[in-house]
Amino acid sequence: MELILKQDVENLGFKDDVVTVKNGYGRNFLIPQGQAILATASAKKVLAENLKQRAFKEQKIVDDANKVAEAIKALEIKIAAKVGSGDKLFGSVNNINISEALEKEGQEIDKKYITVAGGSIKRLGKYTAAIRLHREVSVDLNFEVVPQA
Repeated sequence: MELILKQDVENLGFKDDVVTVKNGYGRNFLIPQGQAILATASAKKVLAENLKQRAFKEQKIVDDANKVAEAIKALEIKIAAKVGSGDKLFGSVNNINISEALEKEGQEIDKKYITVAGGSIKRLGKYTAAIRLHREVSVDLNFEVVPQA
């Protein structure tokens, strides 16, 4: 079944992508949730026209995302966490903590666009998180988990 996505869907595609999915997934989940519409011939024509009109606006959005990416690369983030014996943390550090640390530095990034390898961090040290700013722009943020003073 061919569908046109109305919004970004995790592990499937981005808004306005034409994707092929199994009939049940499309009919029972994507369409009722309002995340997709059937890719009929007329819907594809409308999509093509909308994409043509949006191309110029899209370029400005990509340029803005690249500027934010450069600003994020320049940041040195240190996240303070409570530490037990050795270098083990009480609790963990995850994408929410990274989002809060970026907000303190003046970069508001929604937590759902931040991916930490392994999901959460349970030890002190230096780590990398992937931040998706746009479908074409993503940046790796290097940060360090340090003991709380």
